[in-house]
Amino acid sequence: MEPSDQAYTNEEQLIEDKFQELLNGYLNSNHRKKVEIIERAFKFAKEAHKGIRRRSGEPYILHPIAVARIVSQEIGLGSTSICAALLHDVVEDTEYTVEDIENHFGKKIASIVDGLTKISGGIFGDQASAQAENFRRLLLTMSEDIRVILIKMADRLHNMRTLGSMLPSKQYKIAGETLYIYAPLAHRLGLFAIKTELEDLAFKYEHPDAYNQIKQKIAETEESRQQIYNNFAKPIVAKLKELGFDFEMKARVKSIYSIWNKMEAKHIPFEEVYDLYAVRIIFKCPNEADEKKECWTIYSVITDIYKLHPERTRDWVSRPKANGYKALHLTVMGPDGNWIEVQIRSEKMDEIAERGFAAHWKYKVGNSDEESELDIWLKTIKDILEHPEPNAIDFLDTIKLNLFSTEIFVFTPKGELITLPKDATALDLAFTLHSDLGFHCIAAKVNHRLVPLSQKLQSGDQVEILTSKSQTPKEEWLNLVTTAKARSRLMTALRKDRRKIIAKGETQFKEYLANNHLDYSNELVTKIVSALGLQNREDLFFKIGNEEITPNENIKKIIKGKSVNPFMRYLKLSFGNNSKNEPAKPQQPQHPTIDRKQTYILRDVNGVKNYKVADCCCPIPGDDVLGYVEDDETVVVHKRECPVAMRLKSSFGPRLVSTQWEASKSLSFPAKIEIQGIDRMGILNEITRVISNELMLDMRGLTIQANEGVFDGTVNIMVHDTQVVESLCNKLRKIKGVQKAARCKE
Repeated sequence: MEPSDQAYTNEEQLIEDKFQELLNGYLNSNHRKKVEIIERAFKFAKEAHKGIRRRSGEPYILHPIAVARIVSQEIGLGSTSICAALLHDVVEDTEYTVEDIENHFGKKIASIVDGLTKISGGIFGDQASAQAENFRRLLLTMSEDIRVILIKMADRLHNMRTLGSMLPSKQYKIAGETLYIYAPLAHRLGLFAIKTELEDLAFKYEHPDAYNQIKQKIAETEESRQQIYNNFAKPIVAKLKELGFDFEMKARVKSIYSIWNKMEAKHIPFEEVYDLYAVRIIFKCPNEADEKKECWTIYSVITDIYKLHPERTRDWVSRPKANGYKALHLTVMGPDGNWIEVQIRSEKMDEIAERGFAAHWKYKVGNSDEESELDIWLKTIKDILEHPEPNAIDFLDTIKLNLFSTEIFVFTPKGELITLPKDATALDLAFTLHSDLGFHCIAAKVNHRLVPLSQKLQSGDQVEILTSKSQTPKEEWLNLVTTAKARSRLMTALRKDRRKIIAKGETQFKEYLANNHLDYSNELVTKIVSALGLQNREDLFFKIGNEEITPNENIKKIIKGKSVNPFMRYLKLSFGNNSKNEPAKPQQPQHPTIDRKQTYILRDVNGVKNYKVADCCCPIPGDDVLGYVEDDETVVVHKRECPVAMRLKSSFGPRLVSTQWEASKSLSFPAKIEIQGIDRMGILNEITRVISNELMLDMRGLTIQANEGVFDGTVNIMVHDTQVVESLCNKLRKIKGVQKAARCKE
C-alpha cells in the first residue's frame, strides 16, 4: 500500500472513531434516541467537506464532529442540535444551500443552520459596522431559537481549543473578542463551565507567561491545599453521613483567569490569594420540593462546626440568578485561619450551574408556561434590536451593559419584584416599568425618601417613580442610565427631539439667506459645514436650531470665502472630523507598510522609536503588549489587558499586529509605584534609600500622605523594564511597616 493511501485510511479511521465517540455519548444521554438522522447528517457533512482541511492540516469534518460533541456532551442538547452542529459550516463553505438542508433534514434543522450561517465568521467582521450587524443578526436569531447561540458557543469553544495553529495577530483578535462577547454571553446563559474555559484559553494566548506561572504554582501548592481541605471536610462529612445525606463533597480550585484577575485588582502576589478554592457539597434530592429545606439543613451543620462570615451568605435558592443559577453560598473560617467559601447544591442545581439552561430541558416535564428570566432577557434584547443604535460600537456596548450585569432586586410600591443590573439608577427602573414613565420621570422615592434620578438602587429597596407631564428626556440622562433598554429608548427619544431642532434650524438658516438675498444650494451649505469643521449639514442646522450658532456676519464671510478664525476657535469639537467635505490637510509622512503576519519588533534607535506608546495604559518593556496599526502605518502599543485594546481586538482585528520588545538596557520609561503601610519614624528615609542607593534608580517624584498612623503615596521612577519594577516592589515590601507596593495601573 502506498504511504498516501495508508495516511488516507488512517484519517478515515480517525474520522469514524471521532463520530463513534459522539454517538456513544448521545446514546448515554436522556434524549430520545434518533440515531438515523444523526448518521445521515454526518454522511452529508463528510461528503460536503470532502478534501477540505483546517489550518492545522487535519480534515475539516473533524471540526463539525468536535462541535457536535461539545453540543451533546458538554451543553446537553439533543439530536436536532447535534445535526445542526454537524452541518453548521456546510452552507457557508460548500455549494449546498439552506433549501438543500431543509429537503434532507426538515425545517427546524435548516432554520438553525441558516441562523448559524448568517452570523458566520464570528460576531466580528473587518469593519465595526459589519461586526455590530453580525451581532444584531446573532441576537435576532437567538431570540427565535436559543439553540443557535448554544451551537455558536460550542463552535467558538472548539476554535479556542485549537487556536495554537493560528497566526499570533489572529490569536489576539479571536482571544479578544472571546473575552469581550462570548465569555460574558456564556455567563449570561448560565454555561459556567464553558465561560470558565473560554476565559482561561483566551488568557493563555494573551498572557502566556503569567498563565504558565499561575498554573505551575497551583500544581506546587496542591499537596498542602489537599491537606487543609481534608482537615476542613472531615467533621462535616461525618455529621452529614450521620444525618443520612447522600452527597459528594469536593474542593474546586478557581480558574487561572479569575486568580490572575484578583492578583491584578488587589496588586497581590499569588501567595496572598487566600480564597484559591471553594468547597462544593452536591447532594441527591429525589423530591424537588425538599431542595430548599435540605440546603439550609446542610448550612446549619456547617455553621455549627465553623464560624460564619456574617456578610458573605448568598441565597440563590429562594431567588435564582437571571441565568438560572441556584445554590446556597456561605463563607466560614477554616481550621488554618483562612476564610473558605462553601457552595451547597442539589444534583439538579449543579447540572444547571455547569451546563446552563440546556440542563433545564433534561428535567422539564410537560409544557411549562412559566416565563423564565432568560425569556425576559431575550425580550430586552429584542427591544434593543427594534430601536437600534446607529453607531455600531455604541450598539455593542449597549448590549454588553446587559451581558455583564449582576442583579439586584427592587420592589414597586405594590410589592412587585423587579430584577435590575447592579448599579442601576431610579431612572433605569422608570424605563424598565414603562418608556413613558422614563420620559416624564422627575425624581423617585426610595423607601419613602425623596431621591434624585441618579440615585443608585440597592437590593431590597422599595421604589416609587414620580413624574410630571412637562418633563422631557434630557441628553445628560445618558450618564445616569445603566440598562440597555433605558439607553436605547432614551437615544430614540433624543433623536426625535434632535430632528425637530434640525427642522427649526434649517428654517432659520433659509430665512437668513432670504433676508440677505442669498440663494440656498448644496454647495453653499457644504462650504459652511467644512469651514466650521462640522460633520454634516444636520450638525449645522442642529447648532443653529439649538442657538449654539447664530447666522450673522461670520456666515456671510464664509460664503464670500474670508477667514473666520475667531469663530473656528469658538466652535471646538471633541472628536476628529471624518467628513468627506473636510478641507485638505497637509500630507502626513507615510510609514512603510507593516506586515501583519510577522511579529513586529519594537525598537528605539538613537532616541527614534518605531512605535508610539498608548496614553491609556503606558506600557513598558516586559509588559505583554500588542500593536494597533493606524491609517499612516504607525504602530501604537497597548498592554493586552488594556480596556481600549480590548475594544480594538473586538472591532479592528485586521489592524492588529503581534509585537515584541527588543532587548535593551539603554532606554528608560516612566513608571509609577503605589505604596501603603503603617507610619513610623524614619520610614521615608528607608524608602528613598532603597530606590536611590540600593537599586540606583532615577527617582522623578515622591508624594507621601500620613493620616492617623497610616500612610499612602506614589513614587515616579524611570526604569528599563518590568523586572526592575518587580524587584523594587519586592524590596519595598520587605521594609518594616510597608504593607503594599505595586505598580499603578495607568
